[in-house]
Order: sequence, then structure tokens, then C-alpha cells
Amino acid sequence: MYLMMKNAFEGLGYRRYEWKCDNLNERSKKSALRLGLKYEGLFRQATIYKKRNRDTAWFSIIDKEWEKLKKGYLRFLKPSNFDKNYKQLKKLKF
Repeated sequence: MYLMMKNAFEGLGYRRYEWKCDNLNERSKKSALRLGLKYEGLFRQATIYKKRNRDTAWFSIIDKEWEKLKKGYLRFLKPSNFDKNYKQLKKLKF
């Protein structure tokens, strides 16, 4: 995710990075928040999926937030944050 965000903001000059998921997908929503995206809202009945109405949860990062988030990602991704089995020692935090 870090590399995609870096490319979006620094390479392509985008102003926002979005994450959309089925509102019933709690794991995806939790992941978006853990990765630093902010909840923007719910698009009710955004589509029909598998014969049911799907509500879509929207999350985003905007360009003004990127530098702070980038610092957190770079701290997290340092080789010293992982043991010999590549298990993280400290959680991602911003």
C-alpha cells in the first residue's frame, strides 16, 4: 500500500487516494483505518451484488495528510523493525 500511495501522491501528483469496500466487510474497513485512511461515509445501495443491495464504505487519504503518514510508514518499514523471521516488532502508527 505504501508504494501505491507514494506513487499516487509523489509520482502522479494525485490529490486523494481512495479505499472502497462492502460495508459488511469489517476486516477491510479495519485495515483501511489501520493503514491511515479516514472514513468518509457510506454510499447506500451503491450497487447490487449477489442479488442484494451493497452499501459501500469510503475511506481516503488526501495530499495534505501524506507527509505525516509517509513518516509513519517509513518508520514501520525500517529493517530494524523486523526480527530475523521478518515478524514486525512495532505496529504501524502515525
